[in-house]
Amino acid sequence: MSRLRGYDICVVKMRGARSGKVRNIPLMYVPYEKGVVLVASMGGADIHPSWYWNLKAYPEVLVHLNKKKLNLVAKQVDDEKKSELWPLICSCYPDFDAYQKKTERNIPVFNCQPT
Repeated sequence: MSRLRGYDICVVKMRGARSGKVRNIPLMYVPYEKGVVLVASMGGADIHPSWYWNLKAYPEVLVHLNKKKLNLVAKQVDDEKKSELWPLICSCYPDFDAYQKKTERNIPVFNCQPT
């Protein structure tokens, strides 16, 4: 499973924020530097997806990109960095712009890079 609706996806192995159990979450991603950018859009909903809280509690993740596995650390970017990344993000998945316009929530963006 590497594409959804024609767009690239990855599987992110992370720990649950409350349970500590391992979760494998398929997500859209944007290749960036030596890792990926993940966007906690939840389709423009007014609440964060559950995986957002997982990354906040346990930022160390294993990202499966096709046949590659990347050990990365997820860091939520500030608004300035989000503004810098947003055109790149939307060039990979244009619906993210519509999702941000759909909600008053500031959709979080995570820069996931090797340690």
